[in-house]
Amino acid sequence: MQNQVVSREEWIKARRALLLKEKEATHLRDKLNAERMALPWVKVDKDYAFDTPEGRKSLSDLFDGRSQLMIYHFMLGPDWEAGCPGCSFLSDHVDGTLPHLNNHDVTWVAVSRAPMDKIEAYKKRMGWKFPWVSSSSSDFNFDYHVSFTPDDLKQDTVVYNFTAIPPAEAHDELPGLSAFYKNDRGEIFHTYSSYARGPEELIGTLMILDRAPKGRNEDSTMNFVKRHDEYAEAPKASSCCH
Repeated sequence: MQNQVVSREEWIKARRALLLKEKEATHLRDKLNAERMALPWVKVDKDYAFDTPEGRKSLSDLFDGRSQLMIYHFMLGPDWEAGCPGCSFLSDHVDGTLPHLNNHDVTWVAVSRAPMDKIEAYKKRMGWKFPWVSSSSSDFNFDYHVSFTPDDLKQDTVVYNFTAIPPAEAHDELPGLSAFYKNDRGEIFHTYSSYARGPEELIGTLMILDRAPKGRNEDSTMNFVKRHDEYAEAPKASSCCH
């Protein structure tokens, strides 16, 4: 259904009214960011080991000489043949940010439970450059509530996004984003985690679509998304004159 068509003057009036709400949302985002920065931290005392292309590394090693570490919990399980399309969609936006993040003392690393050979193969297929490691021999994914065992999924509930949910709404792997800080003494702190649609603002394509005439044009959350090498060439709309 086409939107109402009005005069330029009426459009300006409606646009100014929306602009007030957009500014309100921007100010609310600023307030949320300040509250996020003020969250208390939790010291990470557990030792975690990860498989990487350069061999075994600790959580501390993943900081790569910086004080801040962002970990994307990428859905690629040990028996999966390919990565989650939604995680892949988000990850398509990462490589261009790396020089800026690194210059701002932030390291980005994706973590999955799949073995390194599967991770490396899928990373090559997608053409990505960002660091990606395996937690296959670690409790890391389970401790941060993004992976669930078959026994977990037989329980009445599992915890995801800080909420007890029925296993029918879960999966063996789920997405998320976690932040860590390392001080001069080498102590590591968990500062933030976000799950489900929480990291959505990292996906620039969605932010652009939100401003396009048809928006996301989806039936359910991101149901239009495919891995970037799986899209057929979209037919172009023909002109009414041809």
